[in-house]
Amino acid sequence: MPKIKSSKGALKRFKVTATGKIKRSRGFKSHLLSSKGRKRKRRLRHAGLVSPVETKNIRKLIPYL
Repeated sequence: MPKIKSSKGALKRFKVTATGKIKRSRGFKSHLLSSKGRKRKRRLRHAGLVSPVETKNIRKLIPYL
């Protein structure tokens, strides 16, 4: 049997927490930041969790996590 390859793009974008939830970084924080408020930019620093609906699809991309 060949090995199952995980998606390299998904490995770079997602991490798994100790409880098994999938963590992701937020978008909209790379450029055009002058028009965004201070509070909004501060919230974008923190990682978010992937919704339970999408978790199933991401686990297919990263089978060993």
